[in-house]
Amino acid sequence: MAVAVGAVVALVGIAGGFERSFLAIYQRQQVDILVQQRGIKQRLTSVLDAKLGEKIARIPGVKQVNSGLVDFIALDELGPVGVLVQGWEADSPLMQALDILPGGRRLTSDDAQKLLLGERLAISLDKKVGDQLTIFDDETYTVAGIFHSPSVYENGSMVVLLRDLQRFMGRPGQVSGFAVITEHAADEDQIRRICREIESLGKNIEAVPTAEFVNSTNEIRFVHAMAWITSVVALIIGAVGMLNTMIMSVFERTREIGILRAIGWRRRRIVRMILMEAVLLSLAGGVLGALAAMALTNFLGRQPAAAGMIDPRLAPSVILLGFAIALGVGVLGAAYPAYRGARLLPTEALRHE
Repeated sequence: MAVAVGAVVALVGIAGGFERSFLAIYQRQQVDILVQQRGIKQRLTSVLDAKLGEKIARIPGVKQVNSGLVDFIALDELGPVGVLVQGWEADSPLMQALDILPGGRRLTSDDAQKLLLGERLAISLDKKVGDQLTIFDDETYTVAGIFHSPSVYENGSMVVLLRDLQRFMGRPGQVSGFAVITEHAADEDQIRRICREIESLGKNIEAVPTAEFVNSTNEIRFVHAMAWITSVVALIIGAVGMLNTMIMSVFERTREIGILRAIGWRRRRIVRMILMEAVLLSLAGGVLGALAAMALTNFLGRQPAAAGMIDPRLAPSVILLGFAIALGVGVLGAAYPAYRGARLLPTEALRHE
């Protein structure tokens, strides 16, 4: 039961943390609408003309438009794990919103081959301001600053100037999409209106509110699906284990149950006794599983290969879900043994041994 609960809490917690971290990036930047190429669920493959941002900025209700390009690159220091690279304009509000740690600075339009590192990525690479890092196959960049973000996903990323990333990806004049900040973020009707007007600017344009975009992202949906598929397998194993444990418990105490029935215990009291034992076992398994899951996620979150990908913080709702599942599986696994124990006749039970 502890293994089953630990699997559920750890896997579902990591999936939820991934989504929460992804959404926190846009919430911190106060982005209300994300614009990308229609029909593309992965922002990496989205291609839009950078000049589209000027047209979006003229729509009533739009406060700011931020163009950006994203890609994943591999670094020799981290092995095969991809690192998120974001390309922004130097005067982008997203760039200005970065929390730069003391000793560093933001990128300016005059910078050549400079970059910013997220705090967790800098720790994993053992880099500080002024150090050099080889990216884009063979280009050496200097660390101009290190930034902190409440999002573990962004903390494990790097930022370069948009022109540098466009050159590396062979996409001059193109961006992955636009992050739009509106004047009335709380007005859903206005958000929807602006989305419609943005989409009317071209047939291959899709504008989606931030939360809706994050929830529909293929990567997040895939992570959630895999987490639940693996968890269901673990739960089935846990249920079978609980069933086997309780059946053996009833079998080994057949004579004891017969004595209890003989001295006047009713069947429902026998059922209650067996179910209570299963509940206590489930709660113990739930506690051990939750503790194991917290230890596992903290361990994984500290590994360099997982920097920026795993949020070690587990939401209280996920831990409560683990306990609820433990109780449900425990009661389900004890249902038949309780029924069997209650159906034993005192005379047959006393002759068992």
